[in-house]
Amino acid sequence: MRDLTFTPAVELLKLYRARKVSPLEVMEGVLERIDRVNPQVNAIVTLARDSALWDARRATASLKRGAPLPPLFGLPIGVKDVTLTKGIRTTHGSKLFENHVPEEDALVVQRLRAAGAIVIGKTNTPEFAYGPNTVNAVFGATRNPYDLTRTSGGSSGGSAAGLATGMFPLAEGTDLGGSLRGPAAFCGVVGFRTTPGLIPRAPSALAWDTYSVEGPMARTVADTALMLSVMAGPDDRSPISYDVDTREFLASVKAPSVKGWRIAWTPDLDGLVPVDDEVRAIVERAAAVFRSLAARVERACPDMTDVPEIVRTSRGLLMVARHADKLPEHRAILQEGLVENTEQGLRLTSREIAQGELIRTRQWERVRAFFETRDLLAMPTMATPAFPLDQPYVLMVNGQPLGKGMQRSYLTYAWSVLGLPAISIPCGFTRDGLPVGLQIVGKRRGEAAVLRAAAAFEAAQPWAKRVPPLVRA
Repeated sequence: MRDLTFTPAVELLKLYRARKVSPLEVMEGVLERIDRVNPQVNAIVTLARDSALWDARRATASLKRGAPLPPLFGLPIGVKDVTLTKGIRTTHGSKLFENHVPEEDALVVQRLRAAGAIVIGKTNTPEFAYGPNTVNAVFGATRNPYDLTRTSGGSSGGSAAGLATGMFPLAEGTDLGGSLRGPAAFCGVVGFRTTPGLIPRAPSALAWDTYSVEGPMARTVADTALMLSVMAGPDDRSPISYDVDTREFLASVKAPSVKGWRIAWTPDLDGLVPVDDEVRAIVERAAAVFRSLAARVERACPDMTDVPEIVRTSRGLLMVARHADKLPEHRAILQEGLVENTEQGLRLTSREIAQGELIRTRQWERVRAFFETRDLLAMPTMATPAFPLDQPYVLMVNGQPLGKGMQRSYLTYAWSVLGLPAISIPCGFTRDGLPVGLQIVGKRRGEAAVLRAAAAFEAAQPWAKRVPPLVRA
């Protein structure tokens, strides 16, 4: 059997249509890869082997009958373990839900299944998707495929590590402050945080939440666009959802060009975030790629000084809404950081929360004005390469200690609080062989432009097809 585990999703679909390979053949290949590699990285925590094989056999039978193929026909997909999957355990990485088996799929899973995708399993996450290191008391830690002593990132670390090791070509993740983009950067894959409401969330305890989103992850930009075209679109269960022509996402990655585009870049949000020197140099070279593509590139950044206070107040509000009810009875078994952040949220006053929303508006006006004369803004996704697995988050940058605050996350969180689309794509490796991500931020509802620029970069400088050492072994 030929190895198809790193074949892009769009190529697998072509092979299916040409009847050169079957979904069952692909599924058997990825299951073999999972059996060999997953014990080392712990990306998939609940494997749906039997149902995945059953669905693959059904897909193969329909292929032989010549039935029309849906857009994600026969493609294995990993689903984050905070997203409901009917009949497949969903633990949220928490002892409170260790044996929870949902009776319904989340809306996004319904859409993926309806498009022909096959859920192969649930991917690891920190408890309730909180934190930049994917580790929890139920399943333990997910390791970085490029260095097993380092983190895969959080909170979609299992999805990112599974993609990087060929366990599936597509994965679903979620993102509040960077949970799609950070793991994508650390593991050398693509993660796309889209405009809130583009991908409707249901069920959701906070239907009007404009901070948290679900999103696509893949190994290529074209695969990411394909997955997004299925996930996006309105649904009344999500009152912030809106209509969109999803064909734009697919068109944006075909013969992409940024000629004449105005692209700004910043290494650190004008000094708001301390950034590792090697990461800074790699991203500066990546920005120069756009100049070689005839874009007008400048070093520039809007004033982002209000971001820390917006993050503090908005994050506190969300933590209280989601977790305050758990503290009285379950404090002792909840992740320490989750408890700490929820308690910080409880100490906020109504005046502080109101002030946070007022300055959020002020910050938006500055960024909106900035984008009146620019098409995109590029920067590092993460301030450092993947940090050691035994740390809860980055502790040092360029040899200098970093405090417990959220400063380490402002590169990604800044765009979450403003609701702008932001993608992380691979742009290089450190001297130690760790991936570095380039984050591209677009205008409001500008997903097609972000995808187009990402695809142009990928075509101009395809990142070294360097698979993790444990895969080559």
